[in-house]
Amino acid sequence: MEPLTQAQKELYNWLVDYIQTAQHAPSIRQMMRAMNLRSPAPIQSRLEHLRNKGYIDWTEGKARTIRILSSTASGVPVLGAIAAGGMVEPFTDGMDRIDLSGLFTQPGNFALRVTGDSMIEALIREGDLVIMQPVPEPDQLKNGQIVAARVEGYGTTLKHFYRQEDRITLQPANSNYPPIEVETEKVEVQGVLVGVWRSFE
Repeated sequence: MEPLTQAQKELYNWLVDYIQTAQHAPSIRQMMRAMNLRSPAPIQSRLEHLRNKGYIDWTEGKARTIRILSSTASGVPVLGAIAAGGMVEPFTDGMDRIDLSGLFTQPGNFALRVTGDSMIEALIREGDLVIMQPVPEPDQLKNGQIVAARVEGYGTTLKHFYRQEDRITLQPANSNYPPIEVETEKVEVQGVLVGVWRSFE
């Protein structure tokens, strides 16, 4: 793909962030405000260049239909495999890309910072950020899923979820901690785990 000028790149990056967050395209007026422009002409010119260079497209005659083209290959490149046991061939060329943006921009998703070590056997440790997805239908939860739950008399906790008849068991992933067993009406499931973010900096 052709490289972008600074002005085009600024608009393109803003469009990517806006569309990922809002889940729809912005208006020309919103783009003008974001780029500190008083006329739509520069925006329309930049959009045409972005389209011609293959970064975006839209439906002619319809407002707010701008879409980011997948050929921009967003995300982190997956360069191959790396051994944690025996040796494998070193990675060379990019084979695929992993786009993590959906974890963070999916409507309703939220993050919680982990305190404590009750989930270490599930590879979740203190300081990690867990990405949670809201649970519109708690009855759809499957036993064994990791949830954030508010429990009457306990507070909010991250645990494996198990339901049996009218009782809920919230099971830690650390044998040093006992499970929490309570009646169903005393548990409010706030989200189900969809990802874990850990920084090694």
